[in-house]
Amino acid sequence: MVSLRNTLLMSSAATVLALGGMPAHGQSGAPTVRLDEAAKEIVVTAQKREQTLIDVPQSISVVSEETIEKQNITNIGDYLGNVPSLQLVQSTPGQGRLVLRGVNTGGVASTVAVYMDETPFGSSSGLANGAELAGDFDTFDIARIEVLRGPQGTLYGASSLGGLVKYVTNEPDAGVFEARGRISGELTRHGDPSYQGNLMVNVPLSPTLAFRASGSYRMQGGFIDSIGTGGSDVESNINDYRSYGGRASLQWMPTDALTVRATALIQNIDVDGPTTIEADGATLKPLYGGLTYSQFVPSYSDVDYRVYNLQADYDLGFATLTSSTSRSTQHQRRRDDQTVYINNVIGVYAPAFGLPDYGNETYLRQLTNNRKWTQEVRLASAPNDKIEWLIGGYYTHEKALIDQVFVPVAPGTLTPQTYIEDLGGLGGAATISKYEEYAGFGNMTLHFGEHLDLDLGGRYSHNNQTSLNTGFGLLGATTPYAGTSSDNVFTYSVAPKYRFSEHASLYARVAKGYRPGGPNVVPPGAGEGFPATFDPDTVTSYEIGVKAETLDRSFGIEAAIYHIDWSDIQLLAVVNNFGVNINGTSADIDGAELTVTLRPVRGFTTTVNGAYTRAMLAGDTDPITLGAVKGDVLPYTPKFSIGVNSDYEWSIGEAVTASIGGSIRSLSKQSGNYDATYLALYGHFPRVPAYAVVDLRAGIDFGRFSLQAYVKNLGDVRGVTSVLSQYSSGLPYYPNAAIGTGINRPRTFGLSLTAGI
Repeated sequence: MVSLRNTLLMSSAATVLALGGMPAHGQSGAPTVRLDEAAKEIVVTAQKREQTLIDVPQSISVVSEETIEKQNITNIGDYLGNVPSLQLVQSTPGQGRLVLRGVNTGGVASTVAVYMDETPFGSSSGLANGAELAGDFDTFDIARIEVLRGPQGTLYGASSLGGLVKYVTNEPDAGVFEARGRISGELTRHGDPSYQGNLMVNVPLSPTLAFRASGSYRMQGGFIDSIGTGGSDVESNINDYRSYGGRASLQWMPTDALTVRATALIQNIDVDGPTTIEADGATLKPLYGGLTYSQFVPSYSDVDYRVYNLQADYDLGFATLTSSTSRSTQHQRRRDDQTVYINNVIGVYAPAFGLPDYGNETYLRQLTNNRKWTQEVRLASAPNDKIEWLIGGYYTHEKALIDQVFVPVAPGTLTPQTYIEDLGGLGGAATISKYEEYAGFGNMTLHFGEHLDLDLGGRYSHNNQTSLNTGFGLLGATTPYAGTSSDNVFTYSVAPKYRFSEHASLYARVAKGYRPGGPNVVPPGAGEGFPATFDPDTVTSYEIGVKAETLDRSFGIEAAIYHIDWSDIQLLAVVNNFGVNINGTSADIDGAELTVTLRPVRGFTTTVNGAYTRAMLAGDTDPITLGAVKGDVLPYTPKFSIGVNSDYEWSIGEAVTASIGGSIRSLSKQSGNYDATYLALYGHFPRVPAYAVVDLRAGIDFGRFSLQAYVKNLGDVRGVTSVLSQYSSGLPYYPNAAIGTGINRPRTFGLSLTAGI
């Protein structure tokens, strides 16, 4: 491994030297800078100050507003092909797990942090399903999406083991009135039509005050049918969903030194059924030939986002003082069909329950609520050629609830069966939790002359957590019990960087990240040795990378190799017949990433990105629940992933341009979640087949108006996006022992019209 790294490092250095001294297309060595909008310098806020992308000593991908528009990106799943090493595990819109650089073993605590501007979004703890509810914000009127790979514990804190996804919105502009709207329609193979509308307006209210607002409504037609298997419903296209909401921002600049901005976001994602089909357990191929799912009780998932932020920046001359106050809420209401599972449970335990003839349909009603208040204050020095620094403090207070109830109903209705209620209910449980964290952080960049920089960062975090758990009914009766925990964690980053020129640099980075521990559910009679709490898990990343471009930005390259040590991994286990979180084994992750951008002629841009990830356990997990052992691959981490995006734009008349483009995203085979029962049945964990998806697009732009036609998933490829752990209980959830798999959307044709003033 050492020789490989040395070889890559020497190759990268040679490339940097060549690029740094390479003149652009011109005579006598004089560079000629092309006036191409696509080649303009990219500015990011990854280190909580504005910097050019090439100056940041870590791996970052930026999905620009132009890319969002061209590729018709509306949600997380649409921009995966632009970011090396980023995966989404999802079977229901609005309910997905983000994975960066393979840092994933399942569970309910997130390993990728999500920000909306300065607001951290989602649960910081392992008690509110944060991993499964990654913020999936609407992308209309978004300035860019920054994806920071590798641990970000120094500046962004908890639950950023794998990295960070940051949505950066457009600011109000007091200098111009602007309005823009877009409508689009889509047709999906074997599915219902879809349509979408967006509107944005920017209004100067005075020379120092501006207002900007945007709204969106998207209706996605379903394409999965329930065909009556095992007595289920007969209904077509049951997995449609709606996403709608708006964002508003008011910015006041009373002086050149002071900027105050208030923002609010409201978004709802209402899903009528999961994007799940029934598959053969061994092969993961559709069990009944088509895209089908057995629905006995109609399912739904309604997720609501609310984000409010007040940010103030004051330029003191020597430094800028920033205060960011945020309040966010995330609510999910779900109804999951549990008919087959519960009937199997009752069939096994009927004598004990006194229900020999139980034959009801049953659903699980679940509420998941998280309310979060955060305050961050920081002071960042003015640009300096000797030393630049940043210090700050952070506080968050979160309250969460998970409330679950099994509800048996008469077949074909949603009317609860009263005789079950008379017995105390079929079962339910609730967890109320609180998370509170204090942190202090700092970052410093030392400039040793023109070429050498050293970036240093540190963060100390302390959190306290409490939980109260209750259960009732035939399947969940317990007495209330409480839990507490506290953590103290120090994270750091060290990143030297050597600048060959303004257009080429070589960096190294060592960084640590963490995920908070927490209290366990400790029921009465659990016995000695039952873990009352679980500890934080941590990653330490070692990375070497290069960033370089020609003077005219017609060619650019970003490459990195890395090694990650993941210690004290939080895992699900069974202790004394109770499921708990424990700190288990460790994992080793080695990888390489490459992004190449080509602009050989004006109007033509091609970006090729690829990632190699070797992510494996370094020890054994709980044999009863998970069954994974040393050497097993981490879930949902393809060894190879490739993304290609290419667009060409040319003039066809006065103020009229045409464009064509295409994208390819290819993933090698993956392993599904660890599941000891599945392993016992088939001798291996779920094997997700390799697949590749091709998108095409073409458009014409008249200035004020533009029209675009596109097709997504041209080859109608059926890619598996998740595998449900149907066998973790030892009992099937679907008729004929089928297993549920999430899938991507079939071939879809679309047409969009955009108008602006």
